[in-house]
Amino acid sequence: MAITSLEALMEKWERFFQEYCKDKIESAALLYPEKKSVLLDYWDIDKYDSELGEYLLDKPYRAIYTAEEALKRIDVAGEAPRLHFRVRNIPDANKVEIRDLRAIHLGKFISVSGLVKKVTEVRPKLQDAAFQCQKCGAIIKVPQEENILAEPMECYADQGGCGRKSSFKLLTEKSEFIDAQKLELQESPEGLRGGAQPMRLIVYLEDDLVGDVVPGDRITVNGVLRVQARRKGRMKLTEFNKVLDANSIEIKEQAFEEIYISEEDEKKIKEISKDPMLYEKIRNSIAPTIYGLETEKDALALQLFGGVPKYMPDGTRIRGDIHILLVGDPGTAKSQLLRYISQLAPRSIYTSGKSSSAAGLTASAVKSDEFGEGGWTLEAGALVLADLGIACVDELDKMQPKDRDALHQAMEQQEISVAKAGINATLKSRCALLGAANPKFGRFDEYAPIAEQINIPPALLSRFDLIFPLTDKPDREKDDALASHILEVHRYGEMLSHENIEIDRIKPAIEPEFLRKYIAYAKRNVFPVLTEEAMKRIRDYYVDMRAKSKETIPFTPRQLEAFIRIAEASARMRLSNVVTIEDADRAIKIVEYYLTKVGMERELEAFNIDLITTGITKTQKDKMKILTEIIRDICQETGSAAPLEEIITRAQDEGMERDTVEKLIGKMRREGIIFEPKHGKYKLTSE
Repeated sequence: MAITSLEALMEKWERFFQEYCKDKIESAALLYPEKKSVLLDYWDIDKYDSELGEYLLDKPYRAIYTAEEALKRIDVAGEAPRLHFRVRNIPDANKVEIRDLRAIHLGKFISVSGLVKKVTEVRPKLQDAAFQCQKCGAIIKVPQEENILAEPMECYADQGGCGRKSSFKLLTEKSEFIDAQKLELQESPEGLRGGAQPMRLIVYLEDDLVGDVVPGDRITVNGVLRVQARRKGRMKLTEFNKVLDANSIEIKEQAFEEIYISEEDEKKIKEISKDPMLYEKIRNSIAPTIYGLETEKDALALQLFGGVPKYMPDGTRIRGDIHILLVGDPGTAKSQLLRYISQLAPRSIYTSGKSSSAAGLTASAVKSDEFGEGGWTLEAGALVLADLGIACVDELDKMQPKDRDALHQAMEQQEISVAKAGINATLKSRCALLGAANPKFGRFDEYAPIAEQINIPPALLSRFDLIFPLTDKPDREKDDALASHILEVHRYGEMLSHENIEIDRIKPAIEPEFLRKYIAYAKRNVFPVLTEEAMKRIRDYYVDMRAKSKETIPFTPRQLEAFIRIAEASARMRLSNVVTIEDADRAIKIVEYYLTKVGMERELEAFNIDLITTGITKTQKDKMKILTEIIRDICQETGSAAPLEEIITRAQDEGMERDTVEKLIGKMRREGIIFEPKHGKYKLTSE
């Protein structure tokens, strides 16, 4: 571009502002200092003068400086506020992935997208320093460019000083400061190859850009890439760090903006949504190499789509995400299902509970010398990074109890409160949780309450919408079909390297890449509402089941919400904005299937939600009441603790067996109903 002087460049900018942006500048000036920037679309500049647009991308520091100088010349109602010049929506050619940043990008105007991993506090940064000479008292001004404070070499005579070398005192009240903040941007986990470490980039924010971004946000930063010197002691190294000076930030408000859907894709998505076999096709596209598990795969497909979150006028939020727990015998492909879902979900994080701490799952306060310069910074964990997606946590039962407690708030309120190292913050974790756990005793026992079998407290278990036990029982027909399927998968894998063959049963009905686009499109554009018929169907079923069951409680309002979420996900799957009676029936069928497996009290042949929430059957509860009365009577009669043998004798008179009494006494002790002041003697805790 044939612009030789800064003056010529300023004039070009001034003409552009006068002709195209007078209204924007006036409205920004009226709101000054609340609003300090004029934000322009790059394509407006390009339309006015393509050379000027090219110059901005190629020599950004010079272009931005002259543009801001030109802004000062625009007279707005007799005032000339110091406005920043900010540009968004730059060409695709200048959009660079963090891992693709190279030396050729230095000094260029580029756009980088990613996930905010860490953020420092907002600090005042010195822009124009005023120093006082300790010999003559003159005040010397020194503009600050780098991060390291530049002091005057001498008491400059041209600024009214004595011209001698002296010591100086910084006058903060006469110096100019600007707000500054630093953040660490990490590339989005969705685009990573398996096992690849996510690359990170330090971004510097100034003035009105600070304070708007929190860890876990997905943002696009437009700015200038530059280098920062690295030191080893007092020596400067020839290798530099690359950092980005932010010019503007675009926070991604809409879900899944990172997934590009073309018009052709949209047409194909709408076409597939009308397929009568849609549900079967989506189910068969989930881990096709894993045999069977039809209902479980149906539920996982619904979890990918999710229900609709609701924001109430009183400020409460009702979650739309469906939480699922898989509990199963070894070798039932739990981990493989989790892995597959984490790759299929448009946004997801996969982690193992065994190696995850509470801070790693939620958020941590980190003291980082290099990044936070000695201060504390907030770092987002897995559940925050999976915001609006799915968090797949394997080996949930192997987590430390204090780490597992961090999941309670994340699952129900879908946010994470952090109060650490003087940092009080609330981060969003609007994600569905897909967990996997192993039974304590190796294999799942269908006749024992689930709460007794896995090392997860009932309070956390009750937060899952669906719990599926994956059992492995010998069955000649099933075993034959499973063995044939596994052998076929292996044979297909072997032959694939020799010849191009396809087996329909193993090939997904919908390609994973396209299914991700389909899910992203549905979650972004479809928000189903319940029809009167669907509401009536769910309400009648809920009320009838509770009325029918005299001795147990089959459902609680939590299960009612699960019905609604699953029905909404079913409608969203076929891109429908209305939840029909068929969707309600699908939800009822899935919840019934799960309760038959884990919430059925065999002796009464009725659903009992207490089996999941407390781990105690109705029969056990009745027997525990009898034992409580026996212990109370003995204590009142003797005036001391009740001996175990006496309790057993009286319980046997009530028709209980010795073995049952011993087991229940142990359980009552663990539950805190009774305590043992002396060995073999018991008292009630409530008296």
